[in-house]
Amino acid sequence: MSYWVDHEPLSMSQSIRSHPDWSRLVDLVRELAFIDGGSDDAFTLASGKKSRWFFDTKPVMMHPEASHIIGELLNIRMDELGANFVGGLELGAVPLTAIAVTMSPKDSTRRGFMVRKEPKGRGGRKTNNPPGIEGSSLSAGGKIVIVEDVTTTGGSAIKAVERIHNDTDCAVIAVISIVDREEGADQAFASAGIQFESLMTRSDVANLE
Repeated sequence: MSYWVDHEPLSMSQSIRSHPDWSRLVDLVRELAFIDGGSDDAFTLASGKKSRWFFDTKPVMMHPEASHIIGELLNIRMDELGANFVGGLELGAVPLTAIAVTMSPKDSTRRGFMVRKEPKGRGGRKTNNPPGIEGSSLSAGGKIVIVEDVTTTGGSAIKAVERIHNDTDCAVIAVISIVDREEGADQAFASAGIQFESLMTRSDVANLE
């Protein structure tokens, strides 16, 4: 059974860009996470690609003000999308999921989970989750938003989506990243039939038109 969602690619929701704290978050990402190396081969990314641009969003996710804004923006979109769960592939998605859950209202029914890169153990003894999917129980199904800190090719998030669709009865309704590096991820997600959004793009951070 296929759970791919038939949406047009959407790089950023208007409710995100128009948020009063959005520009402040862009400034914090620029200050804490971004380096312009000045040449197209300045940095070698985890994917092996060369890039002029470098982002390390871990300091952003560990910053009180930045994480507060991220959590608020993610919850705005997840409410609009009707998401029951939020999670993603270790490592970057783990603190991001924690931020999203922590910033949810105390009475929220939305729950978080994580996907290990490689399954470990037998799965959840109490949650009935398959091996490698940990946290809240996904056994009853539901709508999922996958989160990612920085998106280059989209490969990590697509791997998480495939694990969810292959191993659970849940449907991934969107992937949301903090930063889209604008290096082909939107096309990859569109080809896979996955709605992709980001809180900001590389151009926003680098002040590019």
